[in-house]
Amino acid sequence: MPSLTSTATRAGFLLNGKWITDGPTKEIRSPYDQSVVGAVVMANAQQLQQAIAAAASAFEVTRKLASFERHRFLLDISEAIAERHEDFARTIALEAGKPIKTARAEVDRAVFTFSIAAEEATRIGGEWLPLDLQAFTAGRWGITRRYPLGPIAAITPFNFPLNLVAHKLAPAIAAGCSVVLKPAHQTPLTALLLAEVIHKVGLPAGALNVLPLSNQDAAALVEDDRLKLLSFTGSSTVGWQLKARSGKKHVGLELGGNAGVIIHSDADLAYAAERCAVGGFSYAGQSCISVQRILVHRSHYSEFIERFVARVSKLKVGDPMDDATDVGPLITESDAVRASDWAQEAISGGAKLLCGGKRHGSVLEPTVLTGTRPDMRVNCEEIFAPVKTVEAYDDFEDALAMLNRSRYGLQAGIFTNDAKLIFRAYDELEVGGVIVGDVPTFRIDHMPYGGVKDSGLGREGLRYAIEEMTEPKLLVMNLR
Repeated sequence: MPSLTSTATRAGFLLNGKWITDGPTKEIRSPYDQSVVGAVVMANAQQLQQAIAAAASAFEVTRKLASFERHRFLLDISEAIAERHEDFARTIALEAGKPIKTARAEVDRAVFTFSIAAEEATRIGGEWLPLDLQAFTAGRWGITRRYPLGPIAAITPFNFPLNLVAHKLAPAIAAGCSVVLKPAHQTPLTALLLAEVIHKVGLPAGALNVLPLSNQDAAALVEDDRLKLLSFTGSSTVGWQLKARSGKKHVGLELGGNAGVIIHSDADLAYAAERCAVGGFSYAGQSCISVQRILVHRSHYSEFIERFVARVSKLKVGDPMDDATDVGPLITESDAVRASDWAQEAISGGAKLLCGGKRHGSVLEPTVLTGTRPDMRVNCEEIFAPVKTVEAYDDFEDALAMLNRSRYGLQAGIFTNDAKLIFRAYDELEVGGVIVGDVPTFRIDHMPYGGVKDSGLGREGLRYAIEEMTEPKLLVMNLR
């Protein structure tokens, strides 16, 4: 495979340890200016069948790899990503439109993700069980050990084209599972660059297969029973549809959200405004845990609005390859049009525009609204764009109810120093994670991450993903 650089490149795909460079190609264009940044060879349904067969065969090797071997592979991958840090960052910025400084941070996270996975590969433990709890079981005890499930189907989104791929591949390698990966059709170049890095560390042929596929040709990823786990990150609508078609396999879903923040009367408003600006507008709000709904105690509502709008107005919007850019394009112009239409719909329904609101092609200015209603799409749906709402509340219980008034439940942020309120929020909020003193956008890659309701099923975050990719087997000993 030719090395991927910041110039347009034609990339093949990895199938059973070989690079396939013949076949129809698809151009990959910059979301910012639509320039061609590369092209990928597209796989077909027959090649997917070959990849699944290769993964099934490779699993007979990967499941027997010793802990030190899996540890070594993962550390080698982490180090290789670090060595090609700028190649990865530029590829992400070019094909995903992610500001280059944010892309570099994503590469740092991927280095960390693989390094922590290396540690976890050496501590996949089990349990000793006393089984002599009744007279007729005297003399018996048991042990459990976790075994890899089998070949894994992984489907990843565009918004973190390196680190969300890492969250599928790193725990799979740590667990001893083989993988067939379908990267996002908008951002396959980063995944193929990662495949090149992983291929060079010497994993068994077929342990990793990375195939750019049309949705139609990818059906077997969901339906083929040789694949024992479907790990999908993407939209809620698509995720639950895939689960319904997945048959007997295990399913892990990391889906959407419209994350909310509560800023209580004792909060540090300057810090909260800063964190909400970062958490709401990083990568143009294209994260499922981007701040979308901000609830502020009425006593500080006006001051927070002033601070927040001032901070948002300072964000630099433009070319993702510019080191100074904070907010770049949305992944497509149609997504920018949709988000702009939702904002205008809210304004027509009585909401007030506090800043932003203008669209320039695929770039939408950071937009803040107030005076919205819960049933407006800017609140009740996942906007996945740089559009945020700010509303006042009087009672903390009401604020909790407002955050829960959503079909999503991924993460929530709470700014307060009141321990009673913190634990009340922890008990009452219908989310997978409550982040105190920060925005819901906070994530470090080894923590358990996932949601409830329409936001998903299962947990990622290395050790937790490894648990999803393995299952316990019991051994019972009778010594009588």
